Amino acid sequence: MKCFIQSVWLVCCILYCGFSAAATQEKPGEVFRIKLAKAIKNAGNSFEDRFDAEVWLLEQSTRLTKIAPHIPEDERLTILKLVHQEAKKFTLDPMLILALINIESAFDRYAISSAGARGLMQVMPFWKKEIGKPGDSLFDMKTNLRYGCAILSLYLAKEKKDTTKALARYNGSRGQSWYPMRVYRAMRRTWHP
Repeated sequence: MKCFIQSVWLVCCILYCGFSAAATQEKPGEVFRIKLAKAIKNAGNSFEDRFDAEVWLLEQSTRLTKIAPHIPEDERLTILKLVHQEAKKFTLDPMLILALINIESAFDRYAISSAGARGLMQVMPFWKKEIGKPGDSLFDMKTNLRYGCAILSLYLAKEKKDTTKALARYNGSRGQSWYPMRVYRAMRRTWHP
């Protein structure tokens, strides 16, 4: 009986996770789309100095190796550099972005969700048309991270810096807290231990 209950629980968890992954991001209004395009265009710089970069990259590379050992070192460092660069451009915490990617795609740059979201940050393809770059590849790491960070930063502005509400919007689960809690848990367990 205990094995049956555990099996039922596992199936329910799998179904719930599958359902949650199918949540979709809401399409932006005209004003939001203009702000998003401007935010992407005006993104700034990253690390303060070389030492800061080396320390951060080494520490995060060690953590990323533990959760995604299949990623080659050169790709791992590229991901980390780009995450830091794009997060800082949009005044986001790079650790939050790492945790979000951890939950969204498990660092699979070619991930496609059941809803059609693509890449590391699981960006919906409609965003390419909405911000005027229909030829962009959401499997390109830099492009995907730039879109994802821009979208999250604007959701943060829309939600008056309430990260929980912004994360729920990002995931398409607005008004619910299960998704932000998953991101916070990943952040606490892996990226801010």
